[in-house]
Amino acid sequence: MDSKQIKQAEDRYLADTYARYDVALVSGSGVRAVDADGREYIDFTSGIGVNSLGFCDTGWVAAVSRQAGKLQHTSNLFYTEPCTRAAEKLIGHTGLCNVFFGNSGAEANEGAIKAARKYSHTKYGDGRAEIITLEGSFHGRTIATITATGQDSYHKDFDPFLQGFAYARANDVDDIRGKVSDRTCAIMIEFVQGEGGVIELNSEFVDEITKVCAERDILLIADEVQTGIGRTGKFMSYEHYGVTPDLVTVAKGIGSGLPIGAIVFGEKTKDVFGRGDHGSTYGGNPVACAGADYVLSRIDEGFLAHVAEVGAHFRERLLAMKGVAGVSGKGLMLGVALSDKKAAEVVKHCAANGLLILTAKDRVRLLPPLTITKEEADEGLNILEAAL
Repeated sequence: MDSKQIKQAEDRYLADTYARYDVALVSGSGVRAVDADGREYIDFTSGIGVNSLGFCDTGWVAAVSRQAGKLQHTSNLFYTEPCTRAAEKLIGHTGLCNVFFGNSGAEANEGAIKAARKYSHTKYGDGRAEIITLEGSFHGRTIATITATGQDSYHKDFDPFLQGFAYARANDVDDIRGKVSDRTCAIMIEFVQGEGGVIELNSEFVDEITKVCAERDILLIADEVQTGIGRTGKFMSYEHYGVTPDLVTVAKGIGSGLPIGAIVFGEKTKDVFGRGDHGSTYGGNPVACAGADYVLSRIDEGFLAHVAEVGAHFRERLLAMKGVAGVSGKGLMLGVALSDKKAAEVVKHCAANGLLILTAKDRVRLLPPLTITKEEADEGLNILEAAL
């Protein structure tokens, strides 16, 4: 099918839940994608931070293909090697204790919410189940995770919501202190808010949260769904702040294109789930875990240094552009504040000229593959600069 035929079929057969760009992609390699009419694009989206190694990395394709030809699924009633290998590498990178695999970031966050409440209920009994999240946060679209999300725009039309959530202002020490009570069992944060506008938490605020959690045996949950697996120049974004969460959720970049999410448990929470407490039919899928195992094998100090270096290059180029009011974020997770244009208009103009980018609130958001070179970055940045 050509682009027009794909779009017509979409209109006929798919639920209208996405405001898609006027692009129908059919193939890709590295940082470049090709649409159904043969037009090439430079991709600064990574499938919203998913394609950490770019399109169709040859080693990743080989690892996934080998596993798909051997054993595609068994369920968690049986042991499989890819699941074990991926978990071992994830623990090696984080220094935490053990892993539960699921299918998505929302599912990982659901599991972390359950784990936090069970930890508190087992230790303290009823009445201590409230989880504090931050205004501007995004944790998913299921009923629990949309409730945890601290943005009113996501709450419209879906009430009644679950009880047991409270919201504090990001980077407001007094507000987070005021929201903590005897009902609080956990504080759940993104260290860089992605969908909320690529907003970084400051060190003073994170230090205060860590202090409060330690004082009152409140669990710290790090939502690393978009920020984790090297995206910010560290394996996890919490490493920038020198803290160790009790629960960490990951997804997106760990699979580099296949659906996989995970909860990583720290010392306090490693035994909180017993048999039957949580589960997932597809969680730990051998093919998805083979992909994750390959991604994790690629990430080392040199890989992370590359992300930080190219991220700094992006920032330097962006700040020199006319029409850029500021740049937020870390590594290759960047938000670009514009001085005189609307982000959605810039995105549309860039797509028409061969560059795929994103928005986050009123900002342009850039999430290129972590393997992108400075030369490839400049190709895309030249298109963005022309658009501005």
